[in-house]
This record gives sequence, C-alpha cells and structure tokens, in this order.
Amino acid sequence: MNLQGRVLHLFDDVELLREQIAGQNLTGEDGTYVYGVNTDAIISGQACTLGYTPEVLGPHFLVNFLDEVRVAAIQSGGFEVVVGGEAYGSGSSREVAVVAHQGAGIRLVIARSFQRIFQENMVYAGMPFTTDLGVLERLEAGEDVDLARLADALPPFFKAVASDGGLLAYGTKLLSGEVTPCYRTDPSPRPLNVVEKLIASKVWRGNALHDGVAAVEPGEQVLARAAFRGLHEYTAGMVMTLYREEWGDASVASPELAAAFEDHFVLIDHPEVPAAVKSERLAPAMRLTEEMVAACEANGIRLHGPGRAYAAGVCHRIVVEQYAQPGDIVVLTDSHTPTAGVLNAFAFGIGSTAMAFALRTGLVPVTVPKVVRVEVFGIAEGYVSPKDLILHIIGDPYFREEHWRKSPADTCVIEFGGAGLEQWTVDELSVLTNMTVEGGLMTGVVEPCPPIATFLQQERGMTAEAVAALMVHADAGASYERVIRIDLAEVPLTVATPGDSRNRSPLSSHREVAIHNVVIASCTGGSLADLRAAAKVLSGRTLAAGVRLTVTPSSTSVAERARDEGLMAIFESVGAVVTAPGCGSCIGNGPGVPREGETTASTTNRNFARRMGAPGPVFLVSPAIAAASAVSGVLRDPRDL
Repeated sequence: MNLQGRVLHLFDDVELLREQIAGQNLTGEDGTYVYGVNTDAIISGQACTLGYTPEVLGPHFLVNFLDEVRVAAIQSGGFEVVVGGEAYGSGSSREVAVVAHQGAGIRLVIARSFQRIFQENMVYAGMPFTTDLGVLERLEAGEDVDLARLADALPPFFKAVASDGGLLAYGTKLLSGEVTPCYRTDPSPRPLNVVEKLIASKVWRGNALHDGVAAVEPGEQVLARAAFRGLHEYTAGMVMTLYREEWGDASVASPELAAAFEDHFVLIDHPEVPAAVKSERLAPAMRLTEEMVAACEANGIRLHGPGRAYAAGVCHRIVVEQYAQPGDIVVLTDSHTPTAGVLNAFAFGIGSTAMAFALRTGLVPVTVPKVVRVEVFGIAEGYVSPKDLILHIIGDPYFREEHWRKSPADTCVIEFGGAGLEQWTVDELSVLTNMTVEGGLMTGVVEPCPPIATFLQQERGMTAEAVAALMVHADAGASYERVIRIDLAEVPLTVATPGDSRNRSPLSSHREVAIHNVVIASCTGGSLADLRAAAKVLSGRTLAAGVRLTVTPSSTSVAERARDEGLMAIFESVGAVVTAPGCGSCIGNGPGVPREGETTASTTNRNFARRMGAPGPVFLVSPAIAAASAVSGVLRDPRDL
C-alpha cells in the first residue's frame, strides 16, 4: 500500500472530527482517541437491516459517530486508513462492521487494541489491520507497505487462513484432506482449568481421527468441534450467501445441531414503535427474515419464531432452555452467546464467515484464552443481583483496561466459581456469563454448582447421574492468569452510565437522575427471575407521572410462566407495555425506543450511543432498580421504597 488517500483519526473531540470531514489532515498527536469504538457506531442496527454487501453498507460507515457523521461522509472523504484507540470493535459480532469499512474505501485499520470478534472477522474477511502505530508513520513517510506482511505478526492459524485465501477456502481444503492441524495434536498432559479442559476435549486432530487432545495452552489456536450452532435474521442471509459462494448446495454438517431464530425483528411492527423506525427498518428487516426462512428450508435447519415449528424467544434464552449442556462448545452469530456459559459450557459469538465454516465443517476456530478465575463468596443482601455484580466486575480497571492482554491476539475468559453462586438460579447466573463480552472478554463459564444441576434436572428432565457425568471440573493444580475473590458484601447496587457497559458507578451517586423510559427486557433482563424481581417492586404501586415502562419476556416459556404466576397482571396493572417475546428493545427494533429528551433505565446489556434506536442517555440497571425507577421517576434504590 502506497498511501494515496487520507487518514481518519477517531478522536473523542467532535471539532477534530468535523475538521477531518471538511478536508483537514491531522496527526495522532492532535487528539485523544475514543475508547472502545463499537460496532454499533461503525454500522448501526438500522443500517444492518439494509443488507450485507460493501456497496450497501459503505455509505453508512460511522454514520452518527459522535452525532456528527452523515451518510456517505467517510466514503466520499477519500479516507484509506482509520486509526483508533483501545478496544476497537467492541460490541456485536456483526461481520458487516468489517464490510462497512471495505465499502467506505478503508484499506487498513490501525488501533492500539482490537476486540476479539472484530479482529477475527477482519482476518476472515481479508481486512488488513495492525496494532503497530509505526506502520502509519511509514505510510505517511511515503513508504510502500506490503499489507500482506502484516499477517506475519499473527498466530499460526490466522496466517494459514490468510495464505490459503481465507477461512472458507481453508475449509474446502480441510474437507478434502489437503490441510492438517497447524497445532500440536500430541501435547503432554498437565492440570487444566475448566475452559482449557473443555476446549481440549473437542480439538480436531484430523479427518480420520477422533477429537480431543491431552492439553491446550493459552494463545494456541485450534479447531474444535461445535455441539451447537445458531444464527438469526440479522446474520443468516450473509452466512448462507458466503456458504453458497464457496460450497454451492453442499449439505450442512449435522443440521440437527443447528437452529435459526426469528427474534431480532419480531417486534418492529408493534404499535408502540415510532413510525420513523418502522419506515426505516420494517421492510428491509422482513427481506432479511425471508432469506433466513428460505435458507432453513433449503438446509433442514430448525427455525424458532412466532408461528414457526419451534417456540419463539430470544436465541440466547432458548439455547439455555433447550440446547446447551455442560461440556459443549456453543457458537452463534451473536456476541451474547456467552449466556450459555452458565451451563458449564464454552459458548462464544462468531462472525458470518466463521459460522459458514462451522455449518459446513462442524468445526470452529478457537484461540485458547487466558482464564481469570472469579470466586464469589458471601450473601447478596439488599437487592444486590448478578447484574450489579457483573457491572462491578467488568468496570474494574483490570478488565476495562485489559491488563491481562500481552499481545494483539490474546483472548480472556472468566471462570466463575465460589459458594456465593449457589444462592442464585441459572436464570440469574446467566447474566454473569452474558455480559463478560461487554468487558472485552471472549466469554464466561460457570464451574459445576448446584444451580446448574437443579436446572438440568427440573427443566430438562435429566437424572443427577447424567448431569454429573457431563460436568467439567478444573483439575487440581490448574493455572490461571489471575484469581480474584469478591465478597458480595462489598458489591454495591451498581449502574453503567451512558456510553459503555464498563462505565460502572454506584447507584448511590445517581439518585437524582430523572428517568422517563424504563425497559425490562432482553437476554439479561427478560428471564422469569428478572420479571419476578421487577414485579416484586412494582406490586401495589403506580408508574411515576410521565414514565413509560416496557416489559418483554425473553421466551415463550418465560411468558407463559409469568402469566401463570400473575406477574403479567402486575405489569399491566401499572400501565406497562407488555409485549410478545423478542429482543427488539435492546437494538432499537421494538417498544422502548427512547423519545426526544428522554433518559432511559434499561435491564439490557449494552448502552452505546443510539444502540436502542435513538439518541438519549441509557443507564444499565438491574430489574429491581428499573422497577423502582419506574415508580419514582428517578434512578432509585428499591430499598428506598
């Protein structure tokens, strides 16, 4: 690459952004980079409904970034290089975020660090990137930089994929026996933690050999057998288009171990959704849904959704209810796949190319993560919930600043353990694993504990012996990147302030913040346990004047049980908008989209700017705090009521 175009520095000063869009060239010394440039900022949820090709997405790259960038502003600005700061590519697993770069004419992405899914998507989509800021200096000095050589700094599997023409071409060679593992398949045994043991048992050793090796090491890249693969409307069209381009009508490997979910778009046409949102999103969203339905019919993949053969609900909740088991590797084209880690499984989000590869081969690439063990002890009193705990954890500087990271390809997982977990249900504990991704982590895994056994026996009808046989325990002497012990008595009621889920702050510092819009929904706020916690606070009370409340159960099963327990009657009695199952509010596709001038309190897991479909500050809170805020009109400690 010989730099012919311009360099766009993603500084946190809107004036500097305006200057660059107007034609002025800046240097890295002119400002401070935005922390955690996220995929919602790179390409909005609304733009994602339009399609998944560079031509469609290019004009929408960075639209509304810092509330300044307009359609086609970057594409028409002659920019070739984008430079960001720490945690670039935070958030969703949407591979279209990489495609949007390409469509806007960006040839190279430089940042101090990248988030795991986004980095993998760049590798698999052929987008050159580096954390070496010296590359920018070389380009600006007029040097012709060989972008292909940037892959030399990557781990062996990434390099193999790059040299073979991409992940899908690599998959074709794998299926034909032309490639063999680029990692050791006969390592010496050693004590393993839960995550290492789970991955090691599923490592692909070759087409004619059984899976599994004695050990894996952090930083090693392997291919592992997936027990379950899932996709939804936002991603299915792109996944199957990539699949057909490489393999035509070749059959999906083990379609019975895959499912698709109609959950992201099912609430767009709800009467409470603003007309502007419907006009922008409804028609293209239905086209993407039609692509998914057709792909499922053609490939024998089961389909969950309203009126479909399988029950409707948020994909992550259904995977926990019906599919994931201890010891499984679970992947979906969604960043909140770690929800299923609550069942002692290794569950993580992947992009569209990786899912196409997984559907054809049954395998998924895994960078073996570093593992931080978080031991929880003590009693959660005074409404302290797993939501408070996980906001407390991911907002800690150790995770927020990624102190565990030593190299660009490093990944990290939390292994949750300790007697403190036993006071919560699987519903409640799933919030911990779900939101690890918000802390820049690959996933979270819960060690074997009584709540998992109780859930599998009561909800799946499994015997105690069957559950015990599946559970994956750490070996004595297993090593960890770090062990953190947390006394629940020292965890305050916690919120995430607007902009990023890692913006932790004690609720006590925000008691006078006026709240106008309250959302109790999503894979972190719509479980039966969540609805019970909210109803307990709302019972016998009324909404504060001017406050809107939206309640969305996370699955058909949750909705039915909540109705039977009288929870829905409580929500309806206070004037809440109670919807069918779905995840629309979280991404601006359903009731609860902020109106002009509103501040929102939400039980969802992500509060990026405009994430919920419109401008306006969003505080992330627990269901109990959300309910207390709804009846108070300000962020409120439930104990005050």
